[in-house]
Amino acid sequence: MAVDEPRTERELRVMPWWLVLVGLLLSVALGWLVLALLLGEADRASQPDTRATLRIDAIRTGLTVVAGTGGGLALLLAARRQWITERAQRHQEIVAARDQAHRDRVQAHAETVAEAAQRHQDRQSTAAEHDAAERRLTELYTRAVELLGNDSAAVRLGGLHALERLGQDNPAQRPTIVAVLCAYLRMPAPDDEPRETEVRRSAQRVLTRHLRADDAAHWPEARLDLSGARLVDFDATGCTLVDADFTGAVFDGATSFAAATTRGPLRLGAAVLGDVVFDGLATDGGVVLDDARVAGRASFDGADLTGLSCRRSRFAGPTSFHRATFHEPSSFDASHFADGVRFRKATFLGGLSMEHTEFAGYAGFRAARFADMALFRWAVFAADVTFEQARFEGAATFGRARFEGAVRFDGARFSRPPLVDQARAAAGAEHSWPAGTTVERLDDEWLLLVDR
Repeated sequence: MAVDEPRTERELRVMPWWLVLVGLLLSVALGWLVLALLLGEADRASQPDTRATLRIDAIRTGLTVVAGTGGGLALLLAARRQWITERAQRHQEIVAARDQAHRDRVQAHAETVAEAAQRHQDRQSTAAEHDAAERRLTELYTRAVELLGNDSAAVRLGGLHALERLGQDNPAQRPTIVAVLCAYLRMPAPDDEPRETEVRRSAQRVLTRHLRADDAAHWPEARLDLSGARLVDFDATGCTLVDADFTGAVFDGATSFAAATTRGPLRLGAAVLGDVVFDGLATDGGVVLDDARVAGRASFDGADLTGLSCRRSRFAGPTSFHRATFHEPSSFDASHFADGVRFRKATFLGGLSMEHTEFAGYAGFRAARFADMALFRWAVFAADVTFEQARFEGAATFGRARFEGAVRFDGARFSRPPLVDQARAAAGAEHSWPAGTTVERLDDEWLLLVDR
């Protein structure tokens, strides 16, 4: 703690020797003066005996005055000596405090300088370690990428695992590593390398393995950009997909997005798929399947979809949306279902549009719920279609739709009469229309539905 600066003291003067001599002379002179006065008084006494006594008293009194004056001088000298001693002691204490304060300031300054030097040394050491780690990381990354570009499939497999290990040890590098793996899968596969398929399968597994929430080495922020890639037996079961882009991708073999979770949109526009499973898919962004081609079976059973855009898509195999939920408006406009499609107990909380959609096989909407508008205008049902026990809570429109097979609306409920103006139905099939529907025979083959 800092010591306050002491007040400036006056300079101490040395007492000259003659001052003491003058004091002694004054005391003697004072004693002599008193003695002379008293002796003069004693001499004026009339009786000789009395005169002698008075002279003795005068002498005693003079000596007493001299002694008292000398004692007073001695007392003053002793007091001055004590004052000087105390002042010297106080001065020593002040000087000692100043010296201690100076030593403390010097020590504090030395400690501050040492601490600053240590911090500088620590920063230099940390920077050196960081630079060394970055150089090592860059070397490992460069080496792994070089392995991935090797002509040998076995070496490329080693490069994949080197990149995976690099991502495990360095979380900050995971987005870059995922981008490299996606870029590798987007590149055309060489035609003269029979083992390339296994390399690409391994690259897919590296990506999807770390996208599963139950994986101990989960990479939560990885974003897949596999647009235009060719994927083989792609399995994203249970994965968390962040803004995943598969636009124009070709999926060979069986593909699975079962029980996956999406954050942001899942883009599959113009993709080509074989068998694909979306069972239990949960999304907080839309699913885009515009212009997609599904050559095999497609299943969305139990999917919880924010919204689905499936315009101009083609489904060659059986398709199922059993118990699927659509939270936002969804569209299947101009899509084609070559085999049966089932929406049994599906829930459309947003609007549904199936305008110009073609159903070449059975179309089942049994017990489906349409909470908003349902549009089936110009839809073509080439086989049987059922809306049994379906609930239409919004407007339902079947204007100019064509029903070539049997139509069943048994138990269906409408909040308002459906619009069926100019819809056609095959005359030879057995139909069950909503209550109040007006049916007129158009010719031998077709019935015409008109609004009242």
